Amino acid sequence: MLRTIALGKYHSVQGIVVGKTNDGKLMVRVDGKTFVGYPVTATK
Repeated sequence: MLRTIALGKYHSVQGIVVGKTNDGKLMVRVDGKTFVGYPVTATK
């Protein structure tokens, strides 16, 4: 599943979910690299 995560206040990454940490962060893979951050929620 494709998801967007926030790496910091100004950086985000979109990739395929490969896991979840105990503190609620998601792990996503982009071009062979794995990034960890908080999921970005959709706005209405």
